[in-house]
Amino acid sequence: MSAIRSTHIPSASASTAPTLPPALVFLLAASAGLSVASLYYSQPMLGVLGVSIGASDQAVGMVPTLTQLGYAFGLLLLAPLGDRFDRRSIIVIKAAVLCAALLAAGAAPSIGLLLAASLAIGLSATLAQDIVPAAATLAPEASRGKVVGTVMTGLLMGILLSRVVSGFVAEHFGWRTVFVSAAAAIALVGVAAWRGLPKFRPTTQLGYADLMASLGTLFVRHGGLRRAALAQGLLSVSFSAFWSTLAVMLHGEPFHLGAAAAGAFGLAGAAGALAAPLAGRLADKRGPELVTRLGAAIAMLSFAAMALSPWVAPHARLWLIVGSAIGFDLGIQATLIAHQTIVFSIDPPARSRLNAVLFVGVFVGMAAGSALGSVVLAAWGWMGVTALATAAAGAALLVRLWPGAADAR
Repeated sequence: MSAIRSTHIPSASASTAPTLPPALVFLLAASAGLSVASLYYSQPMLGVLGVSIGASDQAVGMVPTLTQLGYAFGLLLLAPLGDRFDRRSIIVIKAAVLCAALLAAGAAPSIGLLLAASLAIGLSATLAQDIVPAAATLAPEASRGKVVGTVMTGLLMGILLSRVVSGFVAEHFGWRTVFVSAAAAIALVGVAAWRGLPKFRPTTQLGYADLMASLGTLFVRHGGLRRAALAQGLLSVSFSAFWSTLAVMLHGEPFHLGAAAAGAFGLAGAAGALAAPLAGRLADKRGPELVTRLGAAIAMLSFAAMALSPWVAPHARLWLIVGSAIGFDLGIQATLIAHQTIVFSIDPPARSRLNAVLFVGVFVGMAAGSALGSVVLAAWGWMGVTALATAAAGAALLVRLWPGAADAR
């Protein structure tokens, strides 16, 4: 930490330093990953969590739903504040709230308190979306892409490893240990951010009401933004319906697998991390519209492949689900990178607010997917979840194929 503190980085709208210290880049990447991981810890341990506190599958399914919904509200209501106030202070305050919410989840004696804590986790975990623009602000222009790419890699690894770690820890040490350990990690993030980040100069003097109004203005004005938010939101419905019900499905017939096995499926998310640079290069060469269509098509076909499950043996069914998870993670991540390319080209001075609008669509979709997934699983089983995921991904593809969708404006 002293290495970070010894390098003075004046804060304004951009950094004047020739390079960023590697320790600072690592701090930003690790903080983004640990913050966003808080959204996904609960998913692979829903099966054991429900039994532990005596809650129904449908009630437990609301845990990831409220977490994602809280994140969507946080993006909408809190993310624009990064343009108005010192971003370091915002990051530290959110880290403190997130730490408290994770501790509350770990100590929750009932499903009601756990659901309240889950909503608070989602709201405060939006500090990940404060860290990414902080990296872009601090990085000198010559290395901005590299720095932001490194931080995004940390964020993606947080998504990838969160399910694996939480599944393993829940299996061997209990689900409450997962939340308590996560709270300790976020406490370290808050201390490191306070000591390691410089202060950030506000870039606007707009009042809160005007900041909020500008989000609506951008959404109404730009059809490309609306299409990107809708298509990525639909893909997020598919993504969340799968992940929020997987642990419950694996816990029952015929697999009887625990939280560790459900968490191990998160390794398939490595495909998403690998797809990020590949999708970006393809978008630069062939245009982002092509990548959105390819990504949505790959996701739809990957979800549809799971419809073969009833006709294969149980062990082969697991491999089918693994292959499908690799495919749809790759498709959804590639589409997200392409959508960001489209959105960021619309109005460069408003990129943080455009990004907030896009990710509100993403996490509203995730909340809807978690809610619908648990209802569909209870009513129609795993094949119903497969049909829901396939239909939502197919709808995203139709949005991208609709005439005029190639118009980024």
